[in-house]
Amino acid sequence: MRRPGHGWLRGLGGCALVAALGLLTGGVHGVSAQIVPQHGDPRLAGLEWRFVRIRYHFHTDARELRRFGEPWYIDAPAAEENLSRRVKSATAIQVEDPIVLSLDDPRLFTYPWIYFVEGGNLQLLDTDVPVLREFLLRGGTATFDDFHGPYEWANVAHELHRVFPDRPIVELTPPHPIFSSFYKIDRYPQVPGLGSFLAGRTWEKGGFVPHLRAILDDTGRPMVLINWNTDMGDGWEWSNAVEFPGYIKYTTEAYQMEINEIVYVLTH
Repeated sequence: MRRPGHGWLRGLGGCALVAALGLLTGGVHGVSAQIVPQHGDPRLAGLEWRFVRIRYHFHTDARELRRFGEPWYIDAPAAEENLSRRVKSATAIQVEDPIVLSLDDPRLFTYPWIYFVEGGNLQLLDTDVPVLREFLLRGGTATFDDFHGPYEWANVAHELHRVFPDRPIVELTPPHPIFSSFYKIDRYPQVPGLGSFLAGRTWEKGGFVPHLRAILDDTGRPMVLINWNTDMGDGWEWSNAVEFPGYIKYTTEAYQMEINEIVYVLTH
């Protein structure tokens, strides 16, 4: 989300409040949660994960750049810091500190999961395309988040078609196992950006209906997970901001859905 100019609190108190109101006790708005063990789920012990944000080339006008900064860095660093804490405490997965990489960094292939935010601005270099394709075909997963409406969808679909011109983008809906890999989730949530929430709506840029879409490898494994018309990153970033108590229900949904995606990626 292009943040609306409020500060945020990064202490653990906000996360604890979210846990008390949603993550540990059950779901809201059609999202039902399993009870999370006090010290994490021991079935996931031994798994390792790190939030790897991708620094990408982009197209955006100078006014937007001056106002909001580079789009690949939106919601950082609070989003990844908060999500990392929640994954660690809820799942017993070994979580390392978040990092930022570009696609030409040789360390890319060390990690199983990478994150692109604001994909409506993404512009892959010709040299990026084969690298991203190889990363995904080797078993990696890329998650796209926080882009909305038909115009931004067209850009993401175009860039992904450059990576996989012969593979369709498919819809993932319950009962796909990604919706029950950790929490039992009955429907894909629309998490509003904080600006949309303050304006009294859950959508932006004409993106009225949220979708989880994917590109699959030859075995049916999702190589690309696409969070469209939803802003998971804002749900993580603003989860500690106690001045917005009504936003807690969306933070809950953002944590639950992304933890499901991460657990599924690490176990399939």
